[in-house]
Amino acid sequence: QVQLVESGGGSVQAGGSLRLSCAASGSIFSFKIMGWYRQAPGKQRELVATISSVGSTNYAESVKGRFTISSENAKTMVYLQVSSLKPEDTAVYYCYAASPWGVDYWGKGTLVAVSS
Repeated sequence: QVQLVESGGGSVQAGGSLRLSCAASGSIFSFKIMGWYRQAPGKQRELVATISSVGSTNYAESVKGRFTISSENAKTMVYLQVSSLKPEDTAVYYCYAASPWGVDYWGKGTLVAVSS
């Protein structure tokens, strides 16, 4: 049973930083892609950043230059360093992983709340 568990969310003031972590367990394969999505109140879930098994990264335009995705431990951990936070970054942040054969996995989310 594959599980993704996020941690590191919290409440910060605008301009602050956090480091989100996601621990993957239960897989016997390497994920094709891992990443982060977010969902703000009343809005659809949106992509924040992804990292492939070979280290290629992709970011939403709204977070480029402020957020950095990374992974380690044979891709069982994925991190999202979030900096220069804005109130519009307030959302539940979800860890995401895709298996080589196209099965998607999701964590339960961690809340990031940014006050002005």
